[in-house]
Amino acid sequence: MSSSRIAWLTPGDPPGTFPPVDAALVEPDGLLAAGGDLSVERLIEAYTRGIFPWFDTGQPILWWSPDPRCILRPRRYHRSRRFLRSLKTSNATLSFNAAFGDVIEACAAPRSEQPGTWITPDMLSAYGRLHEEGWAHSIEVRSGDELIGGLYGLAIGRVFFAESMFTRAAHGSKIALAGLTSILDDNGFPLIDCQVASRHLMSIGAELIPRQDFIATLREHTRERRRFEAWPSKPVRARDLVVNG
Repeated sequence: MSSSRIAWLTPGDPPGTFPPVDAALVEPDGLLAAGGDLSVERLIEAYTRGIFPWFDTGQPILWWSPDPRCILRPRRYHRSRRFLRSLKTSNATLSFNAAFGDVIEACAAPRSEQPGTWITPDMLSAYGRLHEEGWAHSIEVRSGDELIGGLYGLAIGRVFFAESMFTRAAHGSKIALAGLTSILDDNGFPLIDCQVASRHLMSIGAELIPRQDFIATLREHTRERRRFEAWPSKPVRARDLVVNG
């Protein structure tokens, strides 16, 4: 990382103190700034500008805006035939914002392919505050009383900013994502921000778009910074929510 080429922020800077996203580095892709804080106001400002925090323990807060940007259009979420067949006999249920803390802690837990985590204690606290204020949301997938999958992210205006997901059983995270895409499509969300591409994301219908196109979408759909509140109030059966999606 070339620290001389990125902006350095202080906690005392106004929440909107970010350089233009086109000032982000090419290598590493999208690194824009360092420092600042994880206040609710700064995080909301960052996301609506196409910027997100991503850093490891021991590092300063690092702010990113990669180009191109990985997105998933809700109605293009690819449900494989095998997945759809499994839903026909699934006993899983989905709930919404019922166990945000459990979901984000599960997402932060070390995994066999990724022993570390970028969801640091500071990030856990920050997104907990976002949830308390109605910006961050979770979807929980349960088999009986057991939490088998889930995801969390932010909804600002008509854009969902996905942060992380986890699974403890076959299709746990897929069910959560299928539920999310169904709800967002029903409510006119044009895209889910997936930030950085992965083989898995591309296999389920994600795509890469130029950063300038992503920013244009944000300007249109987060102009009114409304909280999204149209989540089902009661748990729903997974097969009822997504089989016909």
